[in-house]
Amino acid sequence: AEWKCRLQWQTMEIKIFSPFISSFECNTNLKWKITVCNCACILVQTVFCSGILNVHPSLLPRWRGPAPVFHTILHGDTVTGVTIIQIRPHKFDVGPILNQELYQVPENSTADELGAALAVKGAHLLIDTLRKLPERIEMKREQGHAGATFAPKINTNMSWVFWEEQTCNQITRLYRAIGSRIPLRTTWMGRTVKLLDFVGKYHVSDQRHQTPGSVFYDKGSCTLAICCKDGWVGFKAVLLNKRLTAADFYNGYLHQTFQKNSPSWTAEEHFVSPKEENKELHKSEGCRNTCHT
Repeated sequence: AEWKCRLQWQTMEIKIFSPFISSFECNTNLKWKITVCNCACILVQTVFCSGILNVHPSLLPRWRGPAPVFHTILHGDTVTGVTIIQIRPHKFDVGPILNQELYQVPENSTADELGAALAVKGAHLLIDTLRKLPERIEMKREQGHAGATFAPKINTNMSWVFWEEQTCNQITRLYRAIGSRIPLRTTWMGRTVKLLDFVGKYHVSDQRHQTPGSVFYDKGSCTLAICCKDGWVGFKAVLLNKRLTAADFYNGYLHQTFQKNSPSWTAEEHFVSPKEENKELHKSEGCRNTCHT
């Protein structure tokens, strides 16, 4: 792909400088002001007389780290924003703030949707910062330590659902934070099940069976309703060896147990939270006990 880009740039008479040229060549050739966005190489800091800026999608010092958008959704923040900071050598997300703008998190927003909105806001804020760069540098302010939090990378350990401990709101936020990339997981008879097509908090008229992990199939809406700490959540499909609709899962796995006294609900069984070792991994990621309702 790189050589195709180079050919296109050459036809447009755009001069190309390789990131692998020496520091002396950089200092000799690059005498004009340049701006580099989204570079995957380590750049020579002396080339950039005004320093290096970073566009960070959070209100620093809250959510320093590689996954601020996901943790914004996961922890139910109602306000976030974009911060323009100066990069300090060998450190990330701790430099002085040059510009910052608040953003109201839309209700029911997913991490993907929020990330896209903050990307647009960040681009505009960066342009505004560059236009007034000397002034912004003069007025920069150091980040405080109060309110500083860390946003580690998301991983599969975060996707386990703990039916006894997590509320409907917590499970909803977990799905909106990571569900598009990592399906939520539980276990069924010792086998891992991925929960797909989340429908949110689910109303159950028959409240006799409220054991966390209890699962019912609602024929009327073709939904699997699962009991958690304070209510029920619904899913339209699961992944167990292959993708199964709620009806497929009922026919293949739930049909052996019938609830005869309720015409609306046709079967009951239990999903089980993962073992203690997975629970500790999940807890270490800071996404279970730190989520407020």
